[in-house]
Amino acid sequence: MPLSAPDRIAADRLTPRATALWRALQPLKTVVGFLNSGAHPDDETSTMLAVLAFRDGINLSYVCANRGEGGQNDIGTEMTEDLGTVRTAEMERAADVLDMRLYWLSETPEDRIFDFGFSKSGVETMAKWGRDRTLARLVDVVRIERPDILCPTFLNIPGQHGHHRAMTEAAHLVMDLAADTGFAGSRLPAWQVSKLYLPAWSGAGGAYDDEVPPPPATVIVPGTGTEEISGWPWARIGQQSRWFHKTQGMGHWVAPGTEKDYPLHLADSRVGPDSSSITDNLPLRLADLNAALAPVDAQIDTAIGAFPNRAAVMAAALAAYQALASAHAKSDPRQTRKLAQLARVIRLASGAEVRGWLADDVLEPGQGTTTVLESRAPDDAAMVVSWLLPKGWKQREDRVHVATDAAPSDPYPPVHDPLHPAAPALAVEVAGAQGVIALEQSPLVLPRVRAALTPDAAVVNLSSSRAAITVMTSGLTAGTPAFDLPQGWTQFWEGGSAILTPPDDLAPGLITLPLTLDGHPAQTVRRFHYPHIAPRLRSFPATLRLRALHVTLPDARIGYIGGGNDRVAHWLRAIGCDVTEMDAAALASPAPFAPFDTVLIGVFAIRTRPDLRARLADLHAWVKAGGTLSTLYHRPWDMWDPGAVPPARLEIGQPSLRWRVTDENAVVTHLAPAHPILNGPNPIGPDDWAGWHKERGLYFAKSWDPAYTALLEMADPDEAPHQGALLSADIGAGRHTHCALILHHQMEKLTPGAFRLMANMLTPR
Repeated sequence: MPLSAPDRIAADRLTPRATALWRALQPLKTVVGFLNSGAHPDDETSTMLAVLAFRDGINLSYVCANRGEGGQNDIGTEMTEDLGTVRTAEMERAADVLDMRLYWLSETPEDRIFDFGFSKSGVETMAKWGRDRTLARLVDVVRIERPDILCPTFLNIPGQHGHHRAMTEAAHLVMDLAADTGFAGSRLPAWQVSKLYLPAWSGAGGAYDDEVPPPPATVIVPGTGTEEISGWPWARIGQQSRWFHKTQGMGHWVAPGTEKDYPLHLADSRVGPDSSSITDNLPLRLADLNAALAPVDAQIDTAIGAFPNRAAVMAAALAAYQALASAHAKSDPRQTRKLAQLARVIRLASGAEVRGWLADDVLEPGQGTTTVLESRAPDDAAMVVSWLLPKGWKQREDRVHVATDAAPSDPYPPVHDPLHPAAPALAVEVAGAQGVIALEQSPLVLPRVRAALTPDAAVVNLSSSRAAITVMTSGLTAGTPAFDLPQGWTQFWEGGSAILTPPDDLAPGLITLPLTLDGHPAQTVRRFHYPHIAPRLRSFPATLRLRALHVTLPDARIGYIGGGNDRVAHWLRAIGCDVTEMDAAALASPAPFAPFDTVLIGVFAIRTRPDLRARLADLHAWVKAGGTLSTLYHRPWDMWDPGAVPPARLEIGQPSLRWRVTDENAVVTHLAPAHPILNGPNPIGPDDWAGWHKERGLYFAKSWDPAYTALLEMADPDEAPHQGALLSADIGAGRHTHCALILHHQMEKLTPGAFRLMANMLTPR
């Protein structure tokens, strides 16, 4: 399907042809390759990269360890692999702004190189990722990309994220490993990176707290100044890229005069010291690789100098393309890249315009669909447009057919290259110069045997009478559905719904129930539609995850005020709680809290719900009159005013590295073992702290009013203990409890203790 007219107009307005051509000309200036490395999507040094790309003409690439599965989510409720799918798409869009190739160490959602959560140790990170696999993947990327320069974004120092530390350590090691012909982890031709730079600035901030100063600067990349064609400051272009990391709340306005430079430290050089620039002692032009290519450099210089005369730009670029095509060494990716860059310049300068898409944007294996092209050929050059299709796809006139054995769309593509988009794509040849452009919207390919389950995760509260589970199926392909059930279970199907009845003696535990269609394992599909990214799809086994557990419910009418970043209300209803979600209309009523015994404020809701902020005085009065209030974790910048948001002063600590416990198995000590929240209606004991996922919590309270009692103490290894994870205060006749434990995440992972502790927090005083 094409973009809508408003979306197409907006994209057209943001990328004028003149700007696109000017930016396409810049990487022709040099053959220097700069590989930035980081652990997560959004770790790239966006403003510095904008300078290097669009001022200096350096060819950019970025290698990212994982897909950011352990991050927070500012725009939705996706987490782990689902969040990784969205963040992969965000990183691709961010890379497009910088004309930057993108590589990943993590190849699948099941990869060991996973964002398992915040880590304070590079050693721990390498152990979980697998040291050999991490280094082998990074060596492969370096040998494919063949950069001259490698530059991690962060330092390997205490106070940094362990994932960052691991990637910086790996960068040091890869300087030798990628060049070692005897390295057993890669079969690709060896490559020697010429220079390794480290940031000569502190990485401390809202999350991190570097314990040692950065190394001295040996060279400065100026970050001030503006782009010639647009007049935008480099920092603003950097933020235009970072804006796509919306799940992480990225993208901020850079006020004039606040731009900064980027000092770098030359940590390792195989070509000698710098004098003034990161490109010192490196081959800069094609002629530095092969003296016979000097005429190509001359034509490139002519093309760059001819801007904005498009006809003159095209003539010189075409001459350069033809000369390089007849002489270039196919084994040299720098020369091959120059051909692709020249082809793009020729297409843009010629005035050619091509857009393509498929009539169906969601496809089945074996399905046929119509191809659609919009094009305008240049006046004085021949243009040929053809379809590039994935392996096994067939084309006949204006229709293509998906391969019958086509795999589902990959949520974790291993490479993203703006010059070589993945098929299906369009090959556009102008005056004999061929390049590749992406479709307006890439189609999503579904798995052949599939079914959607609602729900796909459930709980059975053995303390209530709700034992049977109803599961609805939708989107079934042909076949009779059935669950593969353990002994003693029964299933009854009617109208696409199954009623699953466990045995009377069902014991607490986690049960996995796969769905089959005619005996074949089914896949389920999740699609992700956000306006800032292309639609994405993740498919995985259609399985019902079910947790049987004992939770005694609070005798309470609960009002839930969510911020759109958790599904706590869903899980409370699943165990049998009486929950009402309070929308804007409910909060606008004369006495919004009066119908409830307990009010629960969800993750980030103080920031995302201005209607809630407007009623804080009423909420405080309701608490003093006897109401029970619980707040889930917030960050300091979520408009959490320590003296105004909670009923009594409560300050959240930052940087977050200092106010979190990342070890999900950290010992938890009960500081107030007789406190009601630790005793009823569910006695909280050691079993409730077992089986946690990712971490204990973050953004713990730093200081608080004496009215609050610290209920828990915990610590990461070799660190002082924290007492700000769970605080409770009697306020008048009521109570406020603030919880910085990630209970919302644990509930999604069906961790029993999270349900039991949440039930206690919601029990009226």
